[in-house]
Amino acid sequence: MNEVKIGWAMRDVSTTEPVNIPGQFHMRISQGIVDPVTVCALVVDNGEDCAIFLSADIVIIRSRLLDKIRARVAALDPAIPVLKILMNATHTHTGPTTYGDGSDWRGGGASPTGGVPHEGVAIASAGAYQRFFVEQAAEAIVEAWSGRAPGGIAYGYGYAVVSHSRRVVYFDDVSQRPGAVRNSRHGLSGHAMMYGKTDDPMFSHYEGGADPFVNLLYTFDADGKLTGAIVNVPCPAQNSEMERRLSASYWHEARQAIRAKHGNIFILPQCAAGGDQAPRLLHYRKAEARRFALKYGGENPNHVAEYDQRRDIGERIEAAFTEVLAWARKDIQRALPIRHVVETVELSRRLVTPEEYEDARRELARLEAEPFKTDGDPIERLDANSTLAAGRSRCARLVARYESQAAEPTLPMEMHVLRLGDVAFASNRFELYIDFQHRIQARSPFLQTFIVQLAGVPGDGGGTYLATERGAWGRGYSASPYCNEVSPQGGQELVEATLKTLAAIAEDPATPEKGTPCKPASVEPLPTASLGTTRP
Repeated sequence: MNEVKIGWAMRDVSTTEPVNIPGQFHMRISQGIVDPVTVCALVVDNGEDCAIFLSADIVIIRSRLLDKIRARVAALDPAIPVLKILMNATHTHTGPTTYGDGSDWRGGGASPTGGVPHEGVAIASAGAYQRFFVEQAAEAIVEAWSGRAPGGIAYGYGYAVVSHSRRVVYFDDVSQRPGAVRNSRHGLSGHAMMYGKTDDPMFSHYEGGADPFVNLLYTFDADGKLTGAIVNVPCPAQNSEMERRLSASYWHEARQAIRAKHGNIFILPQCAAGGDQAPRLLHYRKAEARRFALKYGGENPNHVAEYDQRRDIGERIEAAFTEVLAWARKDIQRALPIRHVVETVELSRRLVTPEEYEDARRELARLEAEPFKTDGDPIERLDANSTLAAGRSRCARLVARYESQAAEPTLPMEMHVLRLGDVAFASNRFELYIDFQHRIQARSPFLQTFIVQLAGVPGDGGGTYLATERGAWGRGYSASPYCNEVSPQGGQELVEATLKTLAAIAEDPATPEKGTPCKPASVEPLPTASLGTTRP
């Protein structure tokens, strides 16, 4: 085994331009910055194989974003094996759009607003921001690669409850209640409902449990000084998700808390499986309000939504980080096997039924007959009209899926499975229900297995939910045909494919030629373009 070399880099990708903030059914045009939105790159290389991690404070990775970053990296430094770039989104709902001008504001279509009128609301070029983002991300990777230096890693896990199940299950089918709303945006609820009320007399239970584990991988320089860490938390970063200002959500407070204790080190956040999880309580809310009133005294800089929850989460992550570091650093490894396999897996699609197809056609016709709002102030109009356009888009996509599914019964997905000594990482493109993560971790041959959801894949798509069998039974948002491109069966196929590759690299760590070699790959270059946006 060769010695490990490690490189880090980070970029602030905030912008003062008025760009769209994806993550809701309505467009939110940014009105400033609450805290920095960043990208962070880490390279771990032993001369035989390597891992190139890239994390971004954005909601999702679509619209050929990974393709463009890989192409730009290849243009800047042809020696970098760009297929080994494992990129993930933290799923902050207050990150800037990276969809570009070639797609609509929800990541598909033909214009930056998808034909939504926005008179009175200035919107900056989404293409210009995407080019800026691509350049900054590519430069961070190149800097981390060129800055590789001898060092070591340590690892461990700690406890910090960050996520809570956000799917509420009822004794009855809520879709049958008088006045129940049935449309694509609400997800066609059944016995389950996303963010359902827990004080309902028919409340039964939360569909999925939470996961208290925080997986941590620390890096050190040649002198044993801490330089950074991967912090893997099974929870999307979606506090403050209705904000109209840019923010990294709770990762900002987590980074602040860790750096206050350990210096200005690099922090690379990863979201483990969290498709059915959220960083907020659905019951105990009055007790939580009392907790925060006594603990923080109502202090809230910049009037940030859910700031107390964010701060509380950041403190919990820091406590886990510090506790684990105290004992994990006793076992710093400076030479270890690295094996990084990149392969395409085919996953069974969630097939649209004839009944669902007809429902979507009727809903689409109804929405297309509904006119855009012309009264009210410009923000009110944009909120209403973009929500209408989102509903049309969801129905149109479901209709198109039905018409193509016979010819395309599976969905191809780029999957990364990699080994760093006794630790493994496994990626997927989804908002993955947490049961799938536990199925992988429980059977993995490695001491710790970091699941990385919302990983970038080649092409335009990415980031849909992947529900379990019980999720599909309960229905509701995140488990409806509008939300799921892949079926629960396809989710188990992902589990089995991941475990097969984990077993292979555990048994045979030193032959990278059997996977994707750590050498430059042929990637079509993209032209360098003007950044077009500015940071503060």
